Amino acid sequence: MGDTMPTIIIEGPPIDIEKKRKLVRELTEVASKIYGIRHITVLIKENSPENVGIDGELLLDRKRKVQT
Repeated sequence: MGDTMPTIIIEGPPIDIEKKRKLVRELTEVASKIYGIRHITVLIKENSPENVGIDGELLLDRKRKVQT
């Protein structure tokens, strides 16, 4: 495999630091088993609801509709 390190990119809503630790740990464990290597990079990209659109509508606005 050479010098290549797999990178896992997760995009989702913001989560607390303990959930991030668990996510990184568990994704790394699984990927390490499958690739047979120890070095895995995990990038967490958090997207707040005002920065995500679904079906032409901001997620923030969709959540507000459900709550009312």
